[in-house]
Amino acid sequence: MPTLSSRTAGFTDSVIRRMTRISNQFGAVNLSQGFPDFDPPKAILDRLAEVTHEDFHQYSITWGAQNFREALAAKYEHFAGRAIDPNGEIVVTCGSTEAMMAAMMSVTNPGDKVIVFSPFYENYGADTILSGAEPIYVPLIPPAFTFDADVLEAAFRQHPKALILCNPSNPCGKVFTRPELEIIAELAKKYDTFVITDEVYEHILYQPHRHTYLATLPGMWERTIQCSSLSKTYSITGWRLGYVIAAPEIIETVKKVHDFLTVGAAAPLQEAAVTGLRFGDDYYTDLQREYTEKRDLFLRGLDAIGIPHTVPEGAYYILLDISEYGFASDLEFCELLAEKVGVGAVPGSSFFKEPENRYIRLHFAKKQKTLEDALSRLAGIRTEMPVRQR
Repeated sequence: MPTLSSRTAGFTDSVIRRMTRISNQFGAVNLSQGFPDFDPPKAILDRLAEVTHEDFHQYSITWGAQNFREALAAKYEHFAGRAIDPNGEIVVTCGSTEAMMAAMMSVTNPGDKVIVFSPFYENYGADTILSGAEPIYVPLIPPAFTFDADVLEAAFRQHPKALILCNPSNPCGKVFTRPELEIIAELAKKYDTFVITDEVYEHILYQPHRHTYLATLPGMWERTIQCSSLSKTYSITGWRLGYVIAAPEIIETVKKVHDFLTVGAAAPLQEAAVTGLRFGDDYYTDLQREYTEKRDLFLRGLDAIGIPHTVPEGAYYILLDISEYGFASDLEFCELLAEKVGVGAVPGSSFFKEPENRYIRLHFAKKQKTLEDALSRLAGIRTEMPVRQR
């Protein structure tokens, strides 16, 4: 038999999705894979019901339905303060996962280098390798997850083609400050580098933090490829509606890559989601309030149990410090946590390039009752989980 592709030799299956399967196996509260257990907004669901009886069952335009792109452009202008062309500066994709892959394949050639902050969402390293590029990892330093500007510039001196920026960050919940973004922007301009942003959590923020669109900084529109999706903002992770926003000359290439990757996103779902894109400011204010309440409930519960943890500035993930248990493998810890305590988590090592084994990731995009159930189970963690000497 011929050999298979060597580019996937170092891959495993997604650890995040694996932990969902393990959670299901043991009947654990699944706080591993980041999807809600509550309904999307009723107005979107009502429109979806209508769409099933209308004529939206065939292909839409490959790079996105016209009204979807127009609604998306209007929303972006409202929040980012920049008018964009819905016909020349947007491509609609099958989730932000495809958006990131299409962006990477549009700007990199085999052998190029790409800067990735660590910790990182697990797809970034894989996207880089699948594109034939080489990742350069730059650490974000706990507990604030700041970066060392000198270390970052040392990475830029290797002349990378792009930098990947997740803001707000999965898994650590960091919201990059404007001064930090200005450092990144100046280095990108100095070393003539693209920045590919993942901004899926742009509307899930906690006071006093604010989201700054990197593309709006001076000189950055032409070299920023913005990737995002509707998944988190409207609680429709299964709809797989993402998008890329960039300058026209970049979008022309993204369109071609996207066309041959997936052809196009689901037409009925685009039509229904237009309703959400047209929501007023009250929706986003309520979204932040609701997630702030979930975050605070979960943090109070963890504090009462006495489990050390990070405090997210954005997104909906918390890293728990499990150092006291002395496990050599955080994956084994998470498997036992699902089995013995009944809570599903993701081993933190899947997010770090560094040999980091002290964190596990939980998320709180759940109903209050679900979070209370998880906290009730976690209250017995010291009784149920063994302590091992390293």
